[in-house]
Amino acid sequence: MKNILIQHGRVINPANAFDGQVDIAIADGRILAMGKAPAGFVPDQTLDASDCLVLPGLVDLAARLRAPGTHGHILESEMAAAVAGGITSLVCPPDTEPVLDEPGLVEMLKFRSAGLQQARLFPLGALTRNLQGEVLTGMVELSEAGCVGFSQAEVPIKDTQILLRALQYAATFGYTVWLRPQDPWLGKGVAASGALATRMGLSGVPVLAETLALMTLVALVEASGARVHLCRISSAQGVELVRQAKARGLPITCDVSINSLHLCENDIGYFDSRARLTPPLRGTADRDALRAGLLDGTIDALVSDHTPVDADAKILPFSDAKPGASGLELLLSLALHWARQDKIALPQALAALTSRPAEVLGASRDHATPSIGHLQEGSVADLCIVNPDEEWQVGAHTLRSSGKYTPFEGVWLPGRIRHTLVGGQPVFAAEHASTTLA
Repeated sequence: MKNILIQHGRVINPANAFDGQVDIAIADGRILAMGKAPAGFVPDQTLDASDCLVLPGLVDLAARLRAPGTHGHILESEMAAAVAGGITSLVCPPDTEPVLDEPGLVEMLKFRSAGLQQARLFPLGALTRNLQGEVLTGMVELSEAGCVGFSQAEVPIKDTQILLRALQYAATFGYTVWLRPQDPWLGKGVAASGALATRMGLSGVPVLAETLALMTLVALVEASGARVHLCRISSAQGVELVRQAKARGLPITCDVSINSLHLCENDIGYFDSRARLTPPLRGTADRDALRAGLLDGTIDALVSDHTPVDADAKILPFSDAKPGASGLELLLSLALHWARQDKIALPQALAALTSRPAEVLGASRDHATPSIGHLQEGSVADLCIVNPDEEWQVGAHTLRSSGKYTPFEGVWLPGRIRHTLVGGQPVFAAEHASTTLA
């Protein structure tokens, strides 16, 4: 492995609110020193981080990578998009093709991702066979194959008794269940219920679809003792229910999509299918509550909710279009934009992309992961270097993901990634990025 020296950068480690200019020496895939390099350290490569931020590699808790089997090229494009966005660890939901409900499929996905030598991949196993919500999977075997938790992705379990048994099973072995709270009957629409959806003739998803499911989950967590991560909260009432559950000491964490943090139902425009998302975009009051919840710690993590969608599934009438948007390469830039808009200190804003999701992931794996999402001596050298003042325009030509559709298309955003390292190995370098070889 190379010895790497990163010089002249503004280092931010949100885990301990460190923010200062120091050099970082890397050897054997780990951070050897922060500050003056130790005597005898000779770099094979020097990265000039002048005018740049040096950050822990981002930890994304929701990124779909499409197929673990025959479509390896799709996995490759998404992993390349991740490191181009500064993401060094990502969690993959089980709704791949085929569904991750067998140990062999999980092992295949991990093998293929390891061969790419890019971001670290943490798969979620299916909670029920083929995500049908009827027969529980073998969680022990899936965990041994490498799953960090269990999920239904976007398919809610209709039978509450089966859900309770699943949580009891998970609690017995200390597994975390990752669920998006949505009532299976009320959540069938395509836009947030309200005057806008009615005027546009779109079927609505009421806030009650989220809150009813949340109240049920909270009761089941109390009954089972299971640890649950709530995926992509979307409403002000949902944030308040999570806040109350946490105040009672329940083992609950949650995240929010970067789309919901910035957009609202008005961004649907004239039936723009790029804004056809799950969960649907809600009102400005909901968006403001999500921002406040992320800031006060009620919401633990900010995620890309990356869902690459092909043209033939996206360029359709709004109600017929497949929900989802690409987000891996936008996550950091949109977080920087949020910090500027709301005048939030960078260590606090960036914690939602680094140390806080790392803690969620560590708890889900049932052991601490201090080296992921942190920059400290001895930790694994997962990091990114970004110029926060360099802007770039979102477009099909700038995205490496196989999915080119996003409601932010055409928008100029701050933050150009210069370098990404995983385990001390350079996995991405922007054109014209400054580097010196020994």
